[in-house]
Amino acid sequence: MLNTKVIMALSAVGMTAIALPLIFIPDEILAFCGIENARFHSLFLQITGALYFAFAMLNWMAKGNPIGGIYSRPLVMSNLVHFLVGGLALLKASMSGNYPARIWILTAFYTVFAILFALISFTHPKQVSKKV
Repeated sequence: MLNTKVIMALSAVGMTAIALPLIFIPDEILAFCGIENARFHSLFLQITGALYFAFAMLNWMAKGNPIGGIYSRPLVMSNLVHFLVGGLALLKASMSGNYPARIWILTAFYTVFAILFALISFTHPKQVSKKV
């Protein structure tokens, strides 16, 4: 059985690691990518970082809930869609050869979590026996 508590925590930590630089140093990220004097791009990166951070907080706070099968289905499906679509986009970009090789790290992160959330969506959570 999958340990959803660990998966949710790891996805939250990973998304937070993406979110914080986007929120706090968007101009430096743009400069690193070779984009300068782009005020709109900076704002867009900060808003994207806020989305990542909100998703990370949602996963972190839901990690103790039963997840899988019919339980927490909206949470599982939103994670699945995010990681699947993001993973496919990153895979396409990685295979084009137009991006640095380190993009494969992000591609692997997305692919692993897409697979994990696909598995979670079709399995029932572990039964936890309650002692009376």
